Amino acid sequence: MIHRSPRLPAHAPASPSRRHFVQGLVLGGAALAAGTLRLPAHARERVAAVPGTELAGSEFQLDIGQSLVNFTGRPRQAITINHRLPAPVLRWREGDTVTLRVANHLPPGVTTSIHWHGILLPSNMDGVPGMSFDGIASGEAYLYRFTLKQSGTYWYHSHSLHQEQAGLYGAIIVDPRDPPPYHWDREHVVLLSDWTDLDPDDLFARLKKAPHHDNWYKPTVGDLIRDVRRDGLAATLADRRAWGQMRMTPSDLSDVNAHTYTYLMNGATPSGNWTGAFRPGEKVLLRFINASAMTHFDVRIPGLKMTVVAADGQSVHPVSVDELRMGAAETFDVIVEPAGQDAYTVFAQDMGRTGHARGTLAVRAGLEAPVPAADPRPRLTMDDMGHGGHGAHAGGGKAMEGGCGAAMMAEGGCGANMHAPAARPHVTNAAHATHAGDEDGMQSHPDSETGNPLVDMQTMAPTPRLDDPGIGLRDNGRRVLTYADLRSVFDDPDGREPSRTVELHLTGHMEKFAWSFDGIPFSSAEPLRLNYGERMRIVLVNDTMMQHPIHLHGLWSDLEDEAGAFMARKHTVDMPPGTRRSYRVRADALGRWAYHCHLLYHMDAGMMREVRVEEGA
Repeated sequence: MIHRSPRLPAHAPASPSRRHFVQGLVLGGAALAAGTLRLPAHARERVAAVPGTELAGSEFQLDIGQSLVNFTGRPRQAITINHRLPAPVLRWREGDTVTLRVANHLPPGVTTSIHWHGILLPSNMDGVPGMSFDGIASGEAYLYRFTLKQSGTYWYHSHSLHQEQAGLYGAIIVDPRDPPPYHWDREHVVLLSDWTDLDPDDLFARLKKAPHHDNWYKPTVGDLIRDVRRDGLAATLADRRAWGQMRMTPSDLSDVNAHTYTYLMNGATPSGNWTGAFRPGEKVLLRFINASAMTHFDVRIPGLKMTVVAADGQSVHPVSVDELRMGAAETFDVIVEPAGQDAYTVFAQDMGRTGHARGTLAVRAGLEAPVPAADPRPRLTMDDMGHGGHGAHAGGGKAMEGGCGAAMMAEGGCGANMHAPAARPHVTNAAHATHAGDEDGMQSHPDSETGNPLVDMQTMAPTPRLDDPGIGLRDNGRRVLTYADLRSVFDDPDGREPSRTVELHLTGHMEKFAWSFDGIPFSSAEPLRLNYGERMRIVLVNDTMMQHPIHLHGLWSDLEDEAGAFMARKHTVDMPPGTRRSYRVRADALGRWAYHCHLLYHMDAGMMREVRVEEGA
């Protein structure tokens, strides 16, 4: 049941069209931009945001408004909850029914929302304007109420255009009804995020006009000479030609990095040095949350092993690692046992090695440990992009030889029309296959990608690469967590074989900053319809050179291995370039659900679908 402020209409809105939904996002963003720059009198309170606190119980009042922050030496307006950045940690208990009254104190015309990421709930409580509800208008409130069916570490954030980037995010802890399968003596939330002094709408506009703005490390003449010495002239020139034909560079790892962002740990800059206390000999549970808009973080604590005990809120068999990569929206719980020194650095560098967040575990406030130097900046290879056998190996070796080879462009020239196999239907009832494609073993693609001006690349030979630490983490001398390490402590909760398979391709055009599924942006895409109660499989193929964390609202994503066996239950599945990964979905929640890349500006640029779970669909 929907509970609204008396000033909001009591009836549920009619289902808006996709065009109406996108227009609503744009209008909301325009109003936010105007409100941020020219605040009305009621919004000019100079209230400074403070770090989040913890709120526990079953009834909550959350007030969304604007607060001043200063992370760079320049005061800026952030969007906060209860004047906190991050927002307060919400502590709930499995089995309880929680009630949250969310009030919008933003300037007139600015709609807001809260999405409870990874929480199972009715669709009208999911917090996605245009799907779940109309959103919360300025001066209005919305009453969220749902019963908790799970435990673990989760988080919450706005789902209204770019408000998440502006500071509207916080952690959720759901304490288990039964004792968990591991013990700890104290715990800390470690929430990672990225902040920009730019208006988020201006940043999105810059990405559309100059998507390579933050790519400062393009190959130089010095790199060319080094590669010639290592690989030979012919191979080096062939490799350069392939990248040029794709209109990409091997240093293009992320769209936005520390040349624009300041990375935060629990709302503190690296110099702010967030500190979590411990006593020697204690087992300390660290609840890592990647609440960033656009950043993959590589996390380690020099001098300490991390025992991973949960992923996306769900317990896994413990695995000891030195480092782990977190895609946007992922959460990992780890246990550490600090002893032998008084302080340890918690170090989270971005994937492109342009900056970092950091804090300290210490026996008392004011202590610091050495901060590691950034790792060497990694470079993509053709193998990284799913063009196996056509490019330099990820760890070095011979570069691509001859012509376009891997550069499967969709806009003529050296492209898909010349090299791509024939398209095939991407919705099937067939059994699981690990190498779908033509007889020659090459990946096939949906018809909607062929000749599509919004698709600039297609992968040729994608693989799951579940045991791959990832670009920049291979052979670094540290034990790095991979998806292959994740094994839920429970068996497949459903047990049925999927009755059908849906294959979706992650597609984009780097220079146009256009992103989509199957080359079809959200504004033009039909919903993906699931039958209530069915067990089905989703196969994702990443045709782009970017890494995309994909999140399905309302339903679990049960990650599979290459043979189709259940591995781990997740709410967000990270997709490196040139990978093909699959997971099972049980359609056990009726309603309209968002399905999208959790890189905020990729979602806004079109990499999003609606999933409808319907009876008798």
